[in-house]
Amino acid sequence: MSRTRVWLFGATLAVYVAIVVGVLTTSKLVTLDWQVMLWRPYKQWPQIHAFLDYFVVLGQRGPTAVMVLAWLSWRAWRRRTLYPLLVLGTSLLLLNITVGAVKYGLGRLGPHYATTVGSAEMFAGGDIFPSGHTANAVVTWGVLAYLGTTPRARRWGSIASALLALGVGATTVYLGTHWVSDVLLGWAAGLLILLALPWFEPAMASAEARLTAGWARLFHRGSRRNARSLTAVPLGALARADGDDDGPDDTSAARLPVTAKGPHAAARPTAARQAPGRHERTTTTPAGSRRPQSEHPRSAGPLVHQQARGRGVAG
Repeated sequence: MSRTRVWLFGATLAVYVAIVVGVLTTSKLVTLDWQVMLWRPYKQWPQIHAFLDYFVVLGQRGPTAVMVLAWLSWRAWRRRTLYPLLVLGTSLLLLNITVGAVKYGLGRLGPHYATTVGSAEMFAGGDIFPSGHTANAVVTWGVLAYLGTTPRARRWGSIASALLALGVGATTVYLGTHWVSDVLLGWAAGLLILLALPWFEPAMASAEARLTAGWARLFHRGSRRNARSLTAVPLGALARADGDDDGPDDTSAARLPVTAKGPHAAARPTAARQAPGRHERTTTTPAGSRRPQSEHPRSAGPLVHQQARGRGVAG
């Protein structure tokens, strides 16, 4: 929080308190409210009524939150960070708490429900003071300027969000849904939230670190579980192929790669064992079967004489 921002926050807070006190004491501010209300701006310029009915939607919490959330979600995905979403969530949470508490605490009635001319209409069960449309416009569009990555983007974003907030506030007065003092307090309430956001930066950074770490642990755990499920069946098939006297069943043999012809070669996967070298191969009998190395003589001489003797007998 810079010194300039602290001074701005203090000045805005003073204006906020002054507006509340002015309405509670039924000062000239309330007189201005009634003068504008009885003037009925929507009857002075009826030609723009239809357009402003749609324009005021830019201050409604639901539509504006969806639009800004879509844009910030794309930015968060592209930059691989949750920071934009956390800023939006924190600002909307502060808006609901602060503005909502004052609204229902003061209970002011709107112009369409006023009962006594010149009265402040306070503590009558209303929820109009401060203007939620105005405060929401300041916060929601101001967040985009707050998240600007360059000074130029922040400057132009601040100008655009200020114009939108001013337009939405003036539109509510034109339509007769808010008093002038409601709009003034809504501007101050939204600006206070934007100015206070740097104080919540450590909490948002901590929340982002915890969420990122939790997601990483969950993803790692899911990857290990998938790896175990993929390797469980092939390893069992290899064990049956090597250790079972009856040989592997049809289903396991179908899953194993075949690298040579013959009944014995079909059950031996190439990835399970490395093929022995020429000097490590066992001697093959005429019948084609392999025997352990220890059953054969160390030298090939006697084996040759035995085979020759056998052929002589057979002849």
